Amino acid sequence: MSLVPAGTEIACALGAGDELVAVTHDCDYPPAVRALPRITCSTITPGSDSFAIDLEVRAAVERGESTFHLDAAALAAARPDVLLGQTLCEVCAVTVAQLPVALDPAPAVVPLDGHSLAGIFSDIARVGEALGRGPAAAQLVADLRSRIARVDALVAGAGRPTVVCLEWLAPLFNAGHWVPEQVAIAGGEDLLGRPLVPSIDVLWDDLVAADPEFLFLLPCGFDADRAVVEAAAVTARPEWQRLRAVRDGNVYALDGNAYFSRPGPRVVDGIELLASLLHPDRVSAPVGARSIRLTTPPVSSSVA
Repeated sequence: MSLVPAGTEIACALGAGDELVAVTHDCDYPPAVRALPRITCSTITPGSDSFAIDLEVRAAVERGESTFHLDAAALAAARPDVLLGQTLCEVCAVTVAQLPVALDPAPAVVPLDGHSLAGIFSDIARVGEALGRGPAAAQLVADLRSRIARVDALVAGAGRPTVVCLEWLAPLFNAGHWVPEQVAIAGGEDLLGRPLVPSIDVLWDDLVAADPEFLFLLPCGFDADRAVVEAAAVTARPEWQRLRAVRDGNVYALDGNAYFSRPGPRVVDGIELLASLLHPDRVSAPVGARSIRLTTPPVSSSVA
């Protein structure tokens, strides 16, 4: 059983998709997992925009609550042998600490706590061992590292455009944890993010002062199309047109949900996608990855 989308993706990448008995309401990849029983739900009001979601999340934090609720009865009924959980975010996902104290029989709990690319790879290895797929996990990590090395080699010697990645748009949050690592490997210089440092809110003055050459909008939990919708919260601001990335047409809405928010195998797809936008003459985007270029107007999109 998986209590976090990244855990679901890792299990499936290791060939254990058929062994999953239940997942969260957010688990959507690979598509086959959408047919599995759901054991969580969200308290966020459906249809809320970024600003309203932020208010609900902050209110939950003040109450010491999560916006994810676990169906303890459904969890017990599923009777999992192994439970994949997470320790990274107490508000926007069910954590290991929120699990019922007593489950009979007690499953083996595998905590996923990667704050970096190396941590993500360690999580994959840990899941592989727990599922009896150690060799498959080792091969998956080797393949992911090989793809990273390939991108690193392709962008070697190229200029490093300055970048800001926004994980939330109302209010502004920079993308932290492993995203600055993704930017660096892709051949860019992240002006606001620092590796292994959580995402933090930033002021518009900070963004204007940074004035990046490229601006990537990758809101947590949203795909590229939803990122475009939420971008209205920033494009209407008077500071927007002062940004170099806006003037140069280098603003892109990306699928944060798939490639940047989840600490799973597809973070490497995210590296390749960023590299293809920063260095299109050197790197191709991964198959199926979508980027939507924000212009005033219109909006154009591309799919690799």
